[in-house]
Amino acid sequence: MTDVDIDLLRRRLEPLVSGLYPGRADEVLDALTDLAQRWAPRLHPADRGRPDEGTAYLITYGDAFRREGETPLHTLADVLRTHVRDAVTDVHLLPIYPWTSDDGFGVVDHREVNPELGTWEDVADLRADHALALDFVANHLSSSSPWFQGWLARDPRYAGYFLEPGQDFDTSHVVRPRTSPLTHDYDRPDGTVAHAWTTFGPDQVDVDPSTPAVLRELTDVLLGYLSRGATTVRLDAIGYLWKQSGTTCIHLPQTHAIIRIWRVLVDALAPGTLLLTETNVPHADNITYFGDGSDEAHMVYQFALPPLVLHAFVTGRATALSEWASRIGPVSDSATWFNFLASHDGIGIRPTEGLLTDDDRALLVERTIARGGRVSMARRADGTEGVYELNTNFLDALVSPASGDPDADAVTRGLAAHAILLSVIGVPAVYYHSLLGSGQDRGGMEESGIPRRINREVLDAERLSRELAGSARRRGMLEGLRRLLTVRRSLAGFSPFADQRVERLDDRLFAVRRAAGTADDVLAVVNVSEEAVSAPSVSGVDAVTGRRHDGLTLEPFGYVWLRPL
Repeated sequence: MTDVDIDLLRRRLEPLVSGLYPGRADEVLDALTDLAQRWAPRLHPADRGRPDEGTAYLITYGDAFRREGETPLHTLADVLRTHVRDAVTDVHLLPIYPWTSDDGFGVVDHREVNPELGTWEDVADLRADHALALDFVANHLSSSSPWFQGWLARDPRYAGYFLEPGQDFDTSHVVRPRTSPLTHDYDRPDGTVAHAWTTFGPDQVDVDPSTPAVLRELTDVLLGYLSRGATTVRLDAIGYLWKQSGTTCIHLPQTHAIIRIWRVLVDALAPGTLLLTETNVPHADNITYFGDGSDEAHMVYQFALPPLVLHAFVTGRATALSEWASRIGPVSDSATWFNFLASHDGIGIRPTEGLLTDDDRALLVERTIARGGRVSMARRADGTEGVYELNTNFLDALVSPASGDPDADAVTRGLAAHAILLSVIGVPAVYYHSLLGSGQDRGGMEESGIPRRINREVLDAERLSRELAGSARRRGMLEGLRRLLTVRRSLAGFSPFADQRVERLDDRLFAVRRAAGTADDVLAVVNVSEEAVSAPSVSGVDAVTGRRHDGLTLEPFGYVWLRPL
């Protein structure tokens, strides 16, 4: 049970609530503090300290693995215990709730576990070995959800839950992640037609938190996840939450205010719990979700990292990656970056705006298509279309189409890329298909017609066990990443809060020094090219192999984590 000073909590919330709901602040404050009092007896401080060099997340679906006669969540727990073990500390479960579309993100009921996956007891079983991150799809709901169906039926309980913009609502500046219409038509039971706001598509209808009851409902869902043991909550697509006529309807001050409200509540009711914002947008917009470093997200997705790492391996030059990384540093003593290379989504291209040229982006598109992937488009505010993301398996994208042994190259390049992921400032997250050396699921993509399915294959647990014993690609990635993650835990210089300094040794090398000038100093150097590269001035002992280097030469796609001699 968490002891909460309700008066202090109310004082901290008041300026945020007053700005959002002028004239109704007392009503909303009463609702939020009532929720705090109701949930406090069931909440506890997170059973973890601040993220450190040992912290690493695994990103996975609840049904990533299947075995006959078992619920998928039970199978997932067994696969983690058998193959992954302590390589990661946290497991991020992508939406595990009843859903109708987008592989879980068209949520029907935020509060229930999809019975096809298992139960909340299965989720608790996962927590026996790993900390738990749950997805909170706060921006939208399935068109089949009780909330939306009640709104269509004009049930007064759901009045104002969804947005039906009138003719006076100016949408000319709205920024979209899709090319589908901004609103869709839905038949009401009374024979009329509703025109509801749909940022992501017809089955994902945006909620309207300008209605105070919606904020209360969403906050109740969030606190419910904490009661289920979540020590990280990912706020999916959170940048689109608030809509206002005449604006871009993304990154609005009201959205930031809601995140700050949730930060106040989380820090008070379950201290140590982490809020993670997911905003696949240009870097300058993305980092605004840290707020002042202490009042919004504890972690922000580092969306620029995947395309920049891919660009380095495609071109054999780390210049763009190094230039960007040289501007990344510590955020605060309570906030840091959430780093990843692959995920359930594609590789976002919008985050490269201002970091890569159009020609650079064209190279990434060319590589993706050459390796059997797809490209998804989005509509810009001016009505034109642009590349939104690359739909591909990250390991396969790293490999040249001319490769004579693509599986071996996927392991060599994949481990080098992850050596970058694990060395830059922040907390690393590894996608299950990267950890297990999976390739493109073109069949799943083509059968479903969903480009993102190329990297969302469901794996048979028994077949996976056999392949981990017999497939050099699967075994190579799992053993290689387990080794890197184990070594990383021993290097305090890789703390998510330690300083970062990029060193320009050669355009073909990405070199980052962490905790420079301290006893924890470590220099990570990765060769992103197909050529052997020397750096005669570099010396140290490689923490990965134990080898001493007096002057450094790295073979193609080689890497070292050097401690001072």
